[in-house]
Order: sequence, then structure tokens, then C-alpha cells
Amino acid sequence: MSRFIDFPDGMSRRHFLNHLAGAAALAAPATAFTNAVLANATDMKKRHKAAIMLWMGGGPSSIDIWDLKPGAATGGPFKPIGTSADGVQICEHMPLMAKQMHHMAVVRSMSTREADHMRGRYYMHTGYVPNPNVEHPSYGSVIAHELADQVPQLEIPPFVSVGSGSVGPGFLGMTWAPFVVDSNGTVRNLDMGVDPARLAQRMEMLATIESRFIKERRGASADEHAKVLDKTVKLMTSKQMDAFKVAKEPKEVQERYGNSGFGKGCLMARRLVEMGVPFVEVDLGGWDNHATIFPTLQNQKLPVLDQAMSALVEDLADRGMLDDTVVIWMGEFGRTPNINGGGGRDHWARSWSAVVGGGGFKRGVVVGETSADGKEVVGEAHASQDLMASVLKALGVSLETTFTAKNGRPMKIANSGKAIKELFA
Repeated sequence: MSRFIDFPDGMSRRHFLNHLAGAAALAAPATAFTNAVLANATDMKKRHKAAIMLWMGGGPSSIDIWDLKPGAATGGPFKPIGTSADGVQICEHMPLMAKQMHHMAVVRSMSTREADHMRGRYYMHTGYVPNPNVEHPSYGSVIAHELADQVPQLEIPPFVSVGSGSVGPGFLGMTWAPFVVDSNGTVRNLDMGVDPARLAQRMEMLATIESRFIKERRGASADEHAKVLDKTVKLMTSKQMDAFKVAKEPKEVQERYGNSGFGKGCLMARRLVEMGVPFVEVDLGGWDNHATIFPTLQNQKLPVLDQAMSALVEDLADRGMLDDTVVIWMGEFGRTPNINGGGGRDHWARSWSAVVGGGGFKRGVVVGETSADGKEVVGEAHASQDLMASVLKALGVSLETTFTAKNGRPMKIANSGKAIKELFA
């Protein structure tokens, strides 16, 4: 089972927070971000690659959203409607997103191997099945690690998770862990209630202690810990923190995204990417619909998803950002084609859909198909690592990249997944 936050060499969260009486450390990995600056990078690049993941925690019913089966016993009551992409149909309860499908691609041939929530979450975030001997880095950590040097003047974290903690950085280390905020951009413990002079004294004392540990070569923990604290203090005074303040957007823009937490999170994601953040994950949970799935989707989940996702895609396109920003929609698995006795659908990893768009992806297309009842992928199936490899390719990240885990074992990026060729022109 994956942990949302990882600390190197046995460093515990309590140990980290206790250094400054629980407050000044701010939430350890949440404040960590890259200090990698290219030697020849003198100015912030005007254009940079980034990704926004829309995470549907609980396992969304893609058979009712992106791959409807009208007329089949498994199909449910929803009807498909045409979209702005020629020949592509989606759910009638996604009318706003239907107008944006010319920007997107639906992968209807996902077939994965984990139908347990935690294992599926880990697998879809990392491309690896859980392994008790190694913690693998997630999408956010890998993409932040590979793209952060594009924006050397970035003062806020390169991996932001809105609404919940994402899967962590694994063997890449706490520098690449998610910075977790709520949909209002609130960061716990950021207002410490300590005057600047007293904080400076505390930091000076702590620096003295940590310098001694670093000189004694007791492992990577003290060195990384010191880097995090240095970045923390800079973060507290950075004007780039305004990117988290969605309330500064014009009222009509806020209304377009919607007043939901997910809507605010999607708007925040656009603001963060504009500021230079390479990866933002926005969580919309509540998809584990084992009962009464159709009223739940129609009246609760799909209206929120439709409004916010369509606003995000349209906004990115209108601002000229979509060519450099990849959008990913997925959960840990899909849901059963068969409808159970409670009017719900259960866990199903054998045949389901994910949606991508922007960056180097081909747009307005459907990749793969499922059988008439939705129970099987017809033709070539695609796994988590293939989707991850495709996202990396769309961002221009080399699929030949190899990391080294803490045990010295080489780890190929995206678990050697193969990019889905139909997603590229």
C-alpha cells in the first residue's frame, strides 16, 4: 500500500514538524521544491510544459460517461450525444464538455490489473503495482523532476495537489513530494504567529544544528531537511503564492468554473500552470458508486465535472496554453458493465476509459474500443504504464530516462511503458 508522503532515511513527519514547535516547518514535503537551475538559464522561459491531472477518486463509471452502450443490458439509462469532435459521442449529462471534445482524446481501451482502491490508486499514479521493497514516484513527482528546470525562477512548489494528498515521490525523495492545499488555496500552518525576528533566531539555531549533522555525514536526511527549510522561508514571502488565490479572478471566470471545490481547484490549476508550476493534481472524489449510481451521477457528480473540466479545457485553449499543457482525466479503475441489485456498479479494471488532451496529443479522437456490452477491450489493450508513457511523450520527456532507486536498482521511467501510437499524429 502506498503512502501519500515519503521521508528519506527514516525521517518521520513528527520529527520534521517538531523542529520549529510544529508550526515553522509548514508541512514537510508540502513545502519542498526544486533548487535545480540550469547553468545557462538566465531568464524564465515564456513557454513551459506542464500537466494537470483530474483525479476521480473512487473509480468513475466511464461506461456511463465516455463509452456509452445504448441498447445493451449493461448500458444504463443515459443517452450518448454528439460532440465537437467528429464521430465522438459522450454522455448527455456532459453537454459543456461535449463542446470541448475537439481538444481531447478518449482512450476506451484501458485494461489494468488492480481493482482494489489503494492498489489501483498507486498503480495508476506510478505505472507500477505496489511493491513492499520499493516506493515508486508518481506522475507529479516524475514530471516535476523532469520539467522543473524549465522555470528556474519558480519559487512555489513544482508539484501541487489540490483537495487531497496525491501519491508521493518514492525513491526520488521528499524534494519532489506534493504540496497539498485545499480548493481555497489554504496552506495549513503558513501563518505561524511568530514575529520575523523570533523566526530568524529559530532558523539560525536550527541551521547550526543541521550543519553539524550534515558535516558528520549521517545520511541524506539532514541535507534534504535543510534545503526544505530554506525553501520554506522563501515560500512564506513569495508573491508567487498569489497563484493560489482563485478569488482574485474576475467573478465571471469563477462562475464559469463553478463554485464547487473541484471547480475552484481547476481554476487554481490553470493559475498555477500560468505561474510556471509543472504539475497540478485536482481531486474529485466520490465515484465509488456501488448503489444508486445513476441519480448520483446525473444530479451530483457529472454537473460538477462537466462545468469545471470544460471551463479548464476552454480556458487553456483560449489563453494559448493547451499546446504546452497536458490534461489527464482518470481514476483508479472503471466500474462493472453489469448493474448490481442496488442499482450501482462495482469495481472493474478489465475495460474502461481515460481521457487526455493538450500538449503533443492528437485531438478529437477515440483510441480503442470495448465490446458491445463493455465487458472486454476489443483489439489492443493499454495499461497504466502505457498511459503514463504517452503523457510523458506528449510533454517531450524522454522515455529512455532511467532513475536509480535507493537500493541501487535502475528504474525505467513509466515502468518501460509504450506510448499509445494512436494518440499521436
